[in-house]
Amino acid sequence: MAQAAFSVRMDENLKKQFEGLCSDFGMNVTTAFTIFAKAVVRERKIPFEISQPVGRPKSIEEMSKEEFYFKLQEGLDSIEAGTGRPAEEVFAELREKYNFGKI
Repeated sequence: MAQAAFSVRMDENLKKQFEGLCSDFGMNVTTAFTIFAKAVVRERKIPFEISQPVGRPKSIEEMSKEEFYFKLQEGLDSIEAGTGRPAEEVFAELREKYNFGKI
C-alpha cells in the first residue's frame, strides 16, 4: 500500500504531551493518528464527542435525546414546584443575555 505524508500543526506543549502519552501506550504519534483515521473511516463519524464550549444554551437539534428529556423533566419539575416563569420573561432574558435581538 502506498504511503502518504500528513502534516499537523499544533501547540508545542500539546505535541510533547501527546507524544509522551502515545509512548506510554506503546505507540508513536503516527500510529495514534492512523488508528484515529481508521476509526473515523470505519464508523463514518468522529469516535468521541465533540461539544461546544459553555457560553450559550444548546438548541434542541444539538441535544442528545437524553439531554432533551432531562431538560423537559426539569421544566415539568419547576412547573409542579411553582418555580416556573412565564415564557415571555425567559425569552426576553435569553435575547438579552445571548444578544439574539428580536425573534
